Amino acid sequence: MKLFTGGTIIAYDEHTKLLKIFRGGALLIKEDWIEKVYEESPPDPLPSGTEVIDCTNKIISPGFIDTHRHGWQTVFKNLGPDTTLADYVWRYSALVAQPLFAPDDVYISQKVGIYEALNAGTTTILDHAHHTWTREHAAAGYEASQDSGARVYFAYDFIDAPELPIQEALKHWRELNEAWKNGSDLCSLVVAYDKFGADPDGKNTQDVVALAKEANIQVFTSHHVGGPYNLSNTPAQLHKAGILDSDIPVVLSHGSFLTYSDAQLLRATNKHMSITVESEMHYGHTNPTAHLILDQASLGIDTHFTFSTDILTQARIWLQSTRSKMYADTLDRWQIPNSNPFSVEQAFLLATRNGGLAFGRKDLGVITEGAKADLLVWDGRSPSLLGWSDPIAAIVLHASVGDIEHVLVNGNFVKRDKKVDIDGYDEDVDKFLEAAKRIQDKLREKPIVPLEGNWPLGAPYGEQSKVDVQRRE
Repeated sequence: MKLFTGGTIIAYDEHTKLLKIFRGGALLIKEDWIEKVYEESPPDPLPSGTEVIDCTNKIISPGFIDTHRHGWQTVFKNLGPDTTLADYVWRYSALVAQPLFAPDDVYISQKVGIYEALNAGTTTILDHAHHTWTREHAAAGYEASQDSGARVYFAYDFIDAPELPIQEALKHWRELNEAWKNGSDLCSLVVAYDKFGADPDGKNTQDVVALAKEANIQVFTSHHVGGPYNLSNTPAQLHKAGILDSDIPVVLSHGSFLTYSDAQLLRATNKHMSITVESEMHYGHTNPTAHLILDQASLGIDTHFTFSTDILTQARIWLQSTRSKMYADTLDRWQIPNSNPFSVEQAFLLATRNGGLAFGRKDLGVITEGAKADLLVWDGRSPSLLGWSDPIAAIVLHASVGDIEHVLVNGNFVKRDKKVDIDGYDEDVDKFLEAAKRIQDKLREKPIVPLEGNWPLGAPYGEQSKVDVQRRE
């Protein structure tokens, strides 16, 4: 057992649906769950052999939950800082990246990317794994997720690759699921599929949905970027295919250009979307309507090689960008806002509990008795947190991931005293750096092709105006 004592705990009350703050409280961890939340110091005596961790002047929070990520792309880090979604598709995406990667490269890129997430306080990840070019590549990403120490939903994407067409991939999914039945209980094999718009009634679509139902998977995920991009897997299309009204939790990533009827369908079926705000800003598909359905939303990262990899940053950006959008609506009516439209508590819930709800898991993203022991301990004496009084505001508005002192997943330390605490970490970093240099060198040799004419799904490319911070003659 582990006892975290003396800290300020951000707990959750399932009855009131509100966060509760316990100052000077304690948490008793038994195996992989929270055994007891004490509002004050725990009674003596403690169970024999209990490890006591002093959290005086520290904040204890649930771990962050990332509901959309592509971990295999970690080796691309720092490439594409100014790319657009169209650039990404033809230069970095699963459509074109296979020649750069051996299965071992997928393994180490996926694993070290998860280490980065753990270091930043993300304890649960839904990984949309579209590196499923061959059996070996697909298995490598799944094995890395098993070995990572994080809680991972590994969403095997049926991309219809030349060497692994969908019917063969369905067989491979079943083989992986059978082979890993006795593997890590932290990693679950689930399903991703992005062809509801392109092949709504085809045999492949029907068979993927049938597999998901037959295996009773823990979550199903799909990309949806509508509007002129027309990369659509809309709630209506998923509903027609029979997955949205099933008992399987569904996470629709991005939800860009979501319509009113889409939103109502998500609410009616209690299915969720993942807002990856920094990605949607960076790539240019934006997310104009997501603030209207935050009751069915959570936060994700997406292609973390191009921007921040931590959910804390996403929560902060989404908080302030949503405030700006909603303030503008009032100001455009020549009125003065009389209140703040989006609280830090709501942003905190998006980053934690709402992610658990997206997976149908009330035991994730919360501190309450019986919940999984996925926890963060924040150093309240770090420079950015000095003087804090409200622990939620302190985290959402002022903290950085460098203030996270400890991270626990399933009751086990994966970061301790501000250092990643995983066996083999240094060796994995060395392997990663070798793979990253080799793959990045190859990619830099590939010429950048200008985007002219029309996007393959119809819309024309448009000339984008630019800003310049330097004065020109």
